[in-house]
Amino acid sequence: MRIAALYDIHGNLPALDAAIAAARADGVDRIVVGGDVFPGPLSIEALERLLDLDIPCQFIRGNGDRAVLETWQGKEPAGIPAQVRPTLRWHAGQLDAAHANLMEQWPPTLPVDIQGFGKVLFVHATPRNDTDIVTRRTAIDGLRAHFSAVDADLIVCGHTHMQFDLRVDDKRIVNAGSVGMPFGEPAAHWLLLSHEITLRRTPYNLEAAAALIRESSYPDAEEFAVRYVLAPPSEEEMLNLYSR
Repeated sequence: MRIAALYDIHGNLPALDAAIAAARADGVDRIVVGGDVFPGPLSIEALERLLDLDIPCQFIRGNGDRAVLETWQGKEPAGIPAQVRPTLRWHAGQLDAAHANLMEQWPPTLPVDIQGFGKVLFVHATPRNDTDIVTRRTAIDGLRAHFSAVDADLIVCGHTHMQFDLRVDDKRIVNAGSVGMPFGEPAAHWLLLSHEITLRRTPYNLEAAAALIRESSYPDAEEFAVRYVLAPPSEEEMLNLYSR
């Protein structure tokens, strides 16, 4: 079985299209969407693209998806800064009942038995919740606190938008990176599971993507186009930020 893990798309439709095309060329049998289709400039369009695929596609819910869904339900998502709430309300205004009902069914984790890897668990951030921060700098004791009790040989995660491949005791923890908002090299970052684990970075037309995003009605379209498509922050910058 060949699985593409596409995480943290954040409404970047051109990046998603590039990752899907690359996954198709690799002959994947299944796509796992690891959370955070939302928020982002073309999130509805990205969701529709995934739902229309002829490749089987499974979803787990990320913290961004959860916050948008809770806003649609009339709730105030916990831990969300005030400046982000207008963007969440914009997304909630775009959702229809069919999309919301579908998102309500997305589980927080997805266990899959994969030959050659054993028990694989797909999570958004960590098995404990969808907001914990784990990076390649996380100390071994921190990794054990997050992952040691999990009944899995391989854990695939995302959330921090930076790829890594770590081992803690008898477990392997791999971050698929972000398709739509990667930190570091501008490209669509994703993970291929086949006979081995491959961290992929698929180039796409950044200028065309930025132009399409600017044409959207997304409240933060210009910032997204510049900061997260054309010139994303470096891994070093974000690692230092997360460390603080």
